[in-house]
Amino acid sequence: MATATGDEAAAMDSISRAPAAHSAALSAPGAGSNQAEPPEDGAETAAPKKGDGGVETAEEAVEPAEPDINELCSDMFEKMAIFLQGELTATCEDYRLLENMNKLTSLKYMEMKDISINISRNLQDLNNKYASLQPYLDQINEIEEHVTSLEQAAYKLDAYSKKLEARFKKLEKR
Repeated sequence: MATATGDEAAAMDSISRAPAAHSAALSAPGAGSNQAEPPEDGAETAAPKKGDGGVETAEEAVEPAEPDINELCSDMFEKMAIFLQGELTATCEDYRLLENMNKLTSLKYMEMKDISINISRNLQDLNNKYASLQPYLDQINEIEEHVTSLEQAAYKLDAYSKKLEARFKKLEKR
């Protein structure tokens, strides 16, 4: 079997892909009249047929009709556009959600700032009130110390009076 090279292979390839008009031209008288018609079901024949004089001739390979490549590309680009649109929409929605979350967080921090300012103000007021009451608290502590010392003196006086009473009772019995 002879193999085709270079220009011959390109010519054979273009002939096998050519419409039926080329196959009619190839089967013209004198070019091998015992060539059989290709099958109609789209199946390719792999075995070459022998024509006049023992020369092998190739049958035209019939391939299934390919859909229009432009339609396929257009369909692919439409579907890719729908996919990308969906992806971009999802991403935009994610960013919108993050933006809303950031706004809410910012508002929460503003509220917390106001609360902390109020707490600080109230704490400062309490400290000022405590400072103004400090002299009175010191007087209370001083009075408590005096009361404690008076109480101890009263206990001592009570103990001394009990001793005196016991001596007086002793002297009286005699």
